[in-house]
Amino acid sequence: MLASFFTAVTALIAAHPHLAYAIVLLLALSESIPVIGVFIPGTAAILAISALVPSGVVKLWPLLGAAAAGAIVGDGLSFWVGHRYHREILERWPLNRHAELVVRSEAFFARHGDKSVFIARFTPGVRAFIPLIAGMLQMPVGRFYAANILSALVWAPSHILPAVFVGAAFGIFGAAAKPLAILVVLIAIVIWAMIHLVRFALRRGPLLLSKISGWLQTRAAASQSRWGRFVVDLLDPARPDVRGLALLALLVIGSAWLFLGVLEDVVAGDPLVRVDTAIYQALQELRTAPGDAVMLVFTELGDTVVVIAVTAAVLLWLLWKRAWRTAAYWLVAIGGASALNTIIKVTLHRARPTELFYTGWSAFSFPSGHSTVNSVLYGFLAFLVARQLRPAWRLPVAFSAASFVLLIALSRLYLGAHWLSDVVGGLAFGTAWLTAVSFFYLRKQSEPARVSALIMVGCSAFALAGGLNVYRHHTLDLERYTVKSAMPTMATDIWWNTGWQQLPAQRIDLLGEIEEPLTIQWAGSLSSLQETLLSKGWRVPTPWTALNSLAWLTGNAAPATLPVVPRLDSGRLPSLTLVLSSDTASKGSRLVLRLWPVDLELTDGTSSPVWCGSIVEEQITRPLSLFTLAWTQPDVNTPRDLMAGQLQSGRLVARANAAVMSWDGRVLLARETSQ
Repeated sequence: MLASFFTAVTALIAAHPHLAYAIVLLLALSESIPVIGVFIPGTAAILAISALVPSGVVKLWPLLGAAAAGAIVGDGLSFWVGHRYHREILERWPLNRHAELVVRSEAFFARHGDKSVFIARFTPGVRAFIPLIAGMLQMPVGRFYAANILSALVWAPSHILPAVFVGAAFGIFGAAAKPLAILVVLIAIVIWAMIHLVRFALRRGPLLLSKISGWLQTRAAASQSRWGRFVVDLLDPARPDVRGLALLALLVIGSAWLFLGVLEDVVAGDPLVRVDTAIYQALQELRTAPGDAVMLVFTELGDTVVVIAVTAAVLLWLLWKRAWRTAAYWLVAIGGASALNTIIKVTLHRARPTELFYTGWSAFSFPSGHSTVNSVLYGFLAFLVARQLRPAWRLPVAFSAASFVLLIALSRLYLGAHWLSDVVGGLAFGTAWLTAVSFFYLRKQSEPARVSALIMVGCSAFALAGGLNVYRHHTLDLERYTVKSAMPTMATDIWWNTGWQQLPAQRIDLLGEIEEPLTIQWAGSLSSLQETLLSKGWRVPTPWTALNSLAWLTGNAAPATLPVVPRLDSGRLPSLTLVLSSDTASKGSRLVLRLWPVDLELTDGTSSPVWCGSIVEEQITRPLSLFTLAWTQPDVNTPRDLMAGQLQSGRLVARANAAVMSWDGRVLLARETSQ
């Protein structure tokens, strides 16, 4: 699914490269606009497009020109706004909602003067505000544009050329380059989202905490119970660590709520469990030998032997330093997380996505032990280190630990060792346990410890144990985690008579929701089916291009000429999509056939693939004759019966107790006439 989507996007850019240049120009421009530039990941999108230069999809010099021009125009526009409206612009929405960024930008400009226009181009956060501040402070226009143009001419190649070299390096991997590139983009998106989520929480968290703390203090003061006195003492403003304790308490509640929500879905089989299959299949499409080798390293760095080595090394150092209380909490944090994780696994007995080499308690899937234990191990180690550092160094330490844990968790998903819900549940449970232990640890004064020595002990143990574990097991693990490509088989006669009922009855979208019924099963090649249906009036849908997409914005496009919106079934894009022309379907509508692959092969002398699909009617409406909308109709029986009349090799069969809403429960079975 992901590879197909990436291919479609690349083909669209190749067909219309001018759109790529326009997008780069607009993104570079938007990053220079106050507020907007803080939240739009323009640099990431520009880097992704730049990586396509070695393949010839886009050209280097127009790309450099578009990026530089967008940066110059964006800064110039921001400078003009500040020069025209002065400080009164800061009192208007949305700038009045980001006073802290304005203060930081003014301090930055005061510190660096006119050079700040050049320096800010490479400084996240203040970059979008410095041109505005320069205009407000009446910086000479000539000096501003000199710094603006010079910074853009340096910024554009400094961002684009490294991405071009990376794109050229990926070309070395041949057929594996595309899946590897998609994997790298996914990892970057996850880490980027995590960093921005934490930053948002740190900006908005204090205000929320103060409101919650005030409400709790009021309620607790009115109570004479033991818990009321505990809360009043805990939230006493005189305590120096009250904000940290309140933040940890809020984090415990949030992560525990997330874990219990995931646990409920796993037990009840709710949509999240159906999302598991879609994500699993999508990630398995990205499996390549180089990707497996890299992701295996992260999995091996999170193995039990490495966890034990780091835990033991830090514990012995704490005991040697006579930090008895910290050593006890350290042991409770890692040991308790591991024990509770195992208890939950044994209780639920949830199977892993594939049969791997795990035995005993490790054979069970929920929650992910790698995600749980490593989040506690490196989270608590980062907590012990960061609390003794200056505030400026705390966030980098936290982000480094969180990024490493996320990479371990993603490796478990990529290798097919766990479902998505296993990993999310493990991270949530590990975070809840970690913050609970940290909460009680902070309630009393801890023993002082040398940060440099603690970092050295932890990193040395990690490097030695992790390196040795990778060296000893990497080759064997490559074989153990190899993609199992064996396809389930079934005799053709069994499928034709009763086996078809084992295949899915309804489509599952990417969010795990149950959608329209799968009313057709086809055994054979798709080209044969397509040839037959084309002779019956069906047609290949109009491809999605920039020009064709505009047809949806008109009020006179013929239904059969509109591009078809792709739909996913368990994370897979349809392998065949056909539409029935409007003169065959009812007026103002069209029939759409979609077929998805099924993990099943029929054996009757030769192998034959099986496909499941849906046939739906899309009603075309044109509100006020301004644009076009397509609505899927609930009646799936009439379109299925129409196709049954067109396929002479088909027959209608009924599922037992499968009728839902407007579906009568019948399925069309069809196969190539040669079978």
